[in-house]
Amino acid sequence: MSPAAGDGTTGESGAAGEEPRVLVSVEDGVGRLTLNRPEKLNAFHGDMRDEIADGLERLGADDEARVVVVTGRGRAFAAGADVRYLSELIEGQRLEEARALVDAGRRVVTAVVEMPKPVIAALNGPAAGGGANLALSCDLRIAAESASIGQTFNRIGLHPDWGGTYFLPRLVGPAKAAELIFTGEMVEAREAERIGLVNRVVADDELRTEVEELAGRLVEKPALPLRLAKRAVRRSLDASLEEMLDYELEAQTRCFESPDAREGVRAFLEKRDPEFGT
Repeated sequence: MSPAAGDGTTGESGAAGEEPRVLVSVEDGVGRLTLNRPEKLNAFHGDMRDEIADGLERLGADDEARVVVVTGRGRAFAAGADVRYLSELIEGQRLEEARALVDAGRRVVTAVVEMPKPVIAALNGPAAGGGANLALSCDLRIAAESASIGQTFNRIGLHPDWGGTYFLPRLVGPAKAAELIFTGEMVEAREAERIGLVNRVVADDELRTEVEELAGRLVEKPALPLRLAKRAVRRSLDASLEEMLDYELEAQTRCFESPDAREGVRAFLEKRDPEFGT
């Protein structure tokens, strides 16, 4: 396993002997970012949010990583904010520090959305609050049967952040989004699949295999069409049909000019598998 542009980890390791809170690596074209506070259900503490953003930005800039997988270590994807730490800021009315935590989330989800490659969230367990919205910012979500996801903010008197009010209505519609935000309930994996929060649900012991298989298939795809298609899907949420037709014309022209298009067409006509290089 090769590290991503460094020693394979990003972020502070805390006290001596502790593992880093965010693990980053690249292997066989797949970049991986793993939240690594399993004893705290991967809750975000202190500047861990910046460490996540740093890792995502490194993977986005690493040409060896053609697909990125985000997951959590242990029995949770991410429990959102570390409430004990958040309590210190609220009780002390350290509002600038609290605002900085929310704004760090802006950098995290922006890194996912603007990354020029597919990002898959592997939901190995509960994803709550900011953890849920980190998952929703990804392009694809594969969930283990034991996973769940929820907008739990108002359970502690808070409002959704990390892009939840943007991503959620676009995935499930405004009425369902309002219900999920107002109730603050965790949604079990199968129900999340039914309403469109996740793409697929698999057995717990098959999650890694399923995600690796999907990531491997995407690694084999030509990078340029995937990059342009990701941008198109994101742009389409706020664009008119005319704007998207213009974008498609521009994107397709760029593909026409690419070596991979020539290879893809030749391979099809020669009845063989293409060998894409970009």
